[in-house]
Amino acid sequence: MIKKEETILPATDVRKKFFKILEEVKKPNRVYTITLGGKHRAVIMSAEEYEAWRETIEIATNPEIVKDLKEAEKDFKAGRYTPLEEVLKEEGYIVREAPKKKYVPRSYKR
Repeated sequence: MIKKEETILPATDVRKKFFKILEEVKKPNRVYTITLGGKHRAVIMSAEEYEAWRETIEIATNPEIVKDLKEAEKDFKAGRYTPLEEVLKEEGYIVREAPKKKYVPRSYKR
């Protein structure tokens, strides 16, 4: 799980630092929790992170997608899948086989 850098601030401090906070939340995983009367009332995060949360919730609450994911997980555990290298080769992204032996420059062989 990704570590979030969370700052908890009372609403009065947020009001004073609002534009600075808007700049701060552009940084990855930066979240501000706003309190009022000592209780958590709201969260400020980047628009990108908010959209990612919405997509995650949409996926997690879609029974059809959840069913497909569970089925895919069972197939993977049972070994019923195509390795990435094979898919890339079939799609023309790999035009030659990977070398059997890794090349090591002489300067590293000491």
